[in-house]
Amino acid sequence: MDIKGTAVIAIRDYVKINHPEKYNDWLGTLSEEARKIYAGAIDASKWYPIRKAGVEPTRKAIELFLKGDYEKGAWEAGKFSAQKALTGIYKIFVKASSPGYIIQRASRIFATYYQPCQMNVLDKTDTSVLLEISNMTESDIVIEYRIGGWIEKALEISGAKEVKINFPKSIAKGDTVTRLDIRWN
Repeated sequence: MDIKGTAVIAIRDYVKINHPEKYNDWLGTLSEEARKIYAGAIDASKWYPIRKAGVEPTRKAIELFLKGDYEKGAWEAGKFSAQKALTGIYKIFVKASSPGYIIQRASRIFATYYQPCQMNVLDKTDTSVLLEISNMTESDIVIEYRIGGWIEKALEISGAKEVKINFPKSIAKGDTVTRLDIRWN
């Protein structure tokens, strides 16, 4: 499974911006293959192996800066990524759209960040969405929680309040699909 360079850049920037004094320490914890990705120029349009470019660097950052709280750390990294991606010219679009529309749109572009993967809306109301991720050939809790954090922040930017996201199913925990039950006010 692969992750798009734009997501890899967001992981790098999360560490650089939130822990600039420890950036080189973080690079030093990475395997040689992962370090080569992060020490060089990251091509936003290129696909990278998810284990070395997504899972390992995220886990190492969480171990170094958040005492191994993988769920919390991945969630914060996802929120950071959404904040970065949905500001500037996109912020007006996000603020002008309903939370449900934002999630429906996000489900369509999901495959442009992770391949091979699909995200489908199974159910939608004015204050909830049930999403399903399938065809994720490799997963890890840090990837699923990063996606959850991204969705939460995107909804907050669009005006949703009290966003709650639960994972009734998780590929990382052995299910065949990942489901996100998303609710807001």
